Amino acid sequence: MPSLTELRPDHIMQVGMGFWASKVLLSAVEMGVFTELAQGPRQFESLASRLGLHPRSSHDFLDALVALGLLKRSQDLYSNTYETDLFLDRRKPTYIGGVLEMANARLYGFWNHLTEALRTGRAQNEAKEDGSPSPFVALYADPARLKGFLAAMSGISRPANCAIARQFPWAPYKTYADVGTAQGDLAVQIALVNPHLTGIGFDLPEVGPVFEEYSQASGVADRVRFQPGDFFRHPLPRVDVITMGHILHDWNLAEKKMIIGKAFQALNPGGAYIVYDALIDDDRSKNVFGLLMSLNMLIETPGGFDYSGADCIGWMKEAGFRDARVEHLAGPDYMVIGLK
Repeated sequence: MPSLTELRPDHIMQVGMGFWASKVLLSAVEMGVFTELAQGPRQFESLASRLGLHPRSSHDFLDALVALGLLKRSQDLYSNTYETDLFLDRRKPTYIGGVLEMANARLYGFWNHLTEALRTGRAQNEAKEDGSPSPFVALYADPARLKGFLAAMSGISRPANCAIARQFPWAPYKTYADVGTAQGDLAVQIALVNPHLTGIGFDLPEVGPVFEEYSQASGVADRVRFQPGDFFRHPLPRVDVITMGHILHDWNLAEKKMIIGKAFQALNPGGAYIVYDALIDDDRSKNVFGLLMSLNMLIETPGGFDYSGADCIGWMKEAGFRDARVEHLAGPDYMVIGLK
């Protein structure tokens, strides 16, 4: 046991006050700091003026971003880091800030009620106010909010989507369906890298116009089409490969198993089922992001939770898949591949 003089509260304080750093980044994304600097470095006065910052806080705010490793500064000249320039410039296709915009507009406030969620097991998002049994009813009822949510899903998913498009052995297959496709980024990335494939984006009807606009803009609309449907009420498309990105964790155990069973039934013989989420490590002690994402499912859904690779392999084999394996994609995301 370390002595009292060797113990320090630094880690406790860093975690406990972590929302300070989080909100600085979220506000910077909201105000377009990184998009502004993507055009080139700016001197302090010019940058503060263009962002509309009050003189009282402007130096502290920008220098906090420097200290957090999110901006660089040479004397009074500020610029993006390589990472923020690539991932937080709204004009770039690599932009992942959509999910941070959604976190700022929605999740930041909802997480203030985590204690209540832990004690009641009830969601703390819009569904808490309108009494809806689904976390998506309020989102899908507002076209503008829906479009923002779908773009946010593309942002958080793009690194994993690009990895699946290149990493999975697509050559033996001809058709695929991305179930719960949202804006359609996974379906699009697969088509861009694999011109021999034709695909389907499967989601609720309200998603259709957003999907079609995105696939058209991406130049794959001739090979990727939208199919409206509800995977609780309708059969899934019959294809060679079914993908589900950040979908399975939205639902309780019985619902997860039902969805996996429907995927097994829909796949052609010899087909593959690809599920990916921020998997919790099998020991449940290392992947902080996966565990926190599971708590986010507590905030956002009536029964959703994240899971380990071993959990998912077990569910797949129970559904009838002959083999299953786990592969890392990007960041905290892993895919579980089941073979029929």
